[in-house]
Amino acid sequence: MKALTWQGVNKLSVETVPDPQILNSRDIVVRVTKTVTCGSDLHLVGGYIPFMKKGDVLGHEFVGEVVEVGAGVRNHTIGDRVVVSSFIACGKCWYCSQELFSLCDNGNTNPAITEELWGYSPGGCFGYSHAMGGNAGSHAEFIRVPYADVGAFTIPDDVSDLRALFASDSAATGWMGADLSQVTSGDVVAVWGAGAVGQMAARAAILLGAERVVVIDRYEYRLDQVRQHIGAETLNYEKVDVGSELRERTGGRGPDVCIEAVGMEAHSTGPDFAYDQVKQQLRLQTDRPTAVREAIYHCRKGGSVFVLGVFAAVVDKFPLGAMMNKGLTVRGAQMHGQRYIPMLLERMQKGELVTEHLATHTMPLKNGPKGYEIFKDKKDDCVRVVFEP
Repeated sequence: MKALTWQGVNKLSVETVPDPQILNSRDIVVRVTKTVTCGSDLHLVGGYIPFMKKGDVLGHEFVGEVVEVGAGVRNHTIGDRVVVSSFIACGKCWYCSQELFSLCDNGNTNPAITEELWGYSPGGCFGYSHAMGGNAGSHAEFIRVPYADVGAFTIPDDVSDLRALFASDSAATGWMGADLSQVTSGDVVAVWGAGAVGQMAARAAILLGAERVVVIDRYEYRLDQVRQHIGAETLNYEKVDVGSELRERTGGRGPDVCIEAVGMEAHSTGPDFAYDQVKQQLRLQTDRPTAVREAIYHCRKGGSVFVLGVFAAVVDKFPLGAMMNKGLTVRGAQMHGQRYIPMLLERMQKGELVTEHLATHTMPLKNGPKGYEIFKDKKDDCVRVVFEP
């Protein structure tokens, strides 16, 4: 089959790779109908996560049709249209029983790297380096899905593939940020980042009852989407002082909840960006935590900060003093998709959650390298590129 593969830092190519096979009785094989780029993929492409091997298949957000079913699978049959959680979970370990699916003890079949990095290993993820299990990704014609009864979900007939596609990761990640940061009725919520995850976090906050939601970014075309499709307020950090604006909009107190949806390659207009960029390029730190710092500084006292952006290891100048002395609750997680996807599909059915606007570009998989170039460089007002194998 054909698949989009990593060939080195900033080098991608479509290659012929082996077809996936059933390896465990709980597996299914899915013919991928749509798969989409994600900002966290750019960390792999750019070499910021150094656990890729030449020929690895990228991609972790996808929908498709079941074409082969393992003997132990009970919830799926050949021909089913499914959306699959990007994180792989067994459904039976202690973490899965607590609905902490991205922390599954059995989803990552190569746990040694992350045990050394972080003390314990999280679950596995499709197409996201050998640190997260070395699983083949979804930018391919077919993909093997382990623990299919846990991580694959039948798409309702009246929900399109394109809408359901973003339940695989972006919508589930955004909803998790709003949910686990305990957004409640009357809250003011600030979201850093107007990409797909940031937009979904903002929409989730609105649906959970937030009184005001403000999304912060520098790209006007993304902020336009926020206003038009999400229904949130916006701030362009290149044009206004974010801290002053947030205080003005909250009676001087600051947002109740701050959600960071940017990650390890954050940008800012201040001198801290140059500092972070130099240290990252010299490998003196692995991540640029600019947006995390801002979220901590601007959150109200006693408020909640949630880190949705992907980070790899260590950062410098983390404002621990501000976090402690302001009494903040700071959380982070990879996406517990199995916990949220069924509910998201229901909301998609009702029209409460729309995602089609995020797919600004659609192209065949053979154009994958070009698609990632457009996505990475924000060309042609690109938010996400959808590939159709």
